[in-house]
Amino acid sequence: QVQLVESGGGLVQAGGSLRLSCAASGRTFSSYGMGWFRQVPGKEREFVSAISRGGGTTYYGDSVKGRFTISRDNAKNTVYLQMNSLKLEDTATYYCAADRRGFATKRMEYDYWGQGTQVTVSP
Repeated sequence: QVQLVESGGGLVQAGGSLRLSCAASGRTFSSYGMGWFRQVPGKEREFVSAISRGGGTTYYGDSVKGRFTISRDNAKNTVYLQMNSLKLEDTATYYCAADRRGFATKRMEYDYWGQGTQVTVSP
């Protein structure tokens, strides 16, 4: 089993930056692809970013491309999401996810999910 715990969410002004972390349990962390999703009440969960198990491949949703950066530190069993130039539209609950395939960009492909962390961007 894998447990994921997000942290780093909070309130930030538009144009500011925030760094989210996702700590994963288990010694097989390096075999999982990792991803970030976000969700606003009343809307479906949206893909934000993904990173392959070795960290060599990354992918971003169009809405965050050029502003967000995903990374991972397998020695620390942690993935990160650096969010820069934040916009009001980035306000959402952000979820960390893991997939056993090694890389995924679709919700259905992920096997484990964190509890989410709230990010609120103010004017």
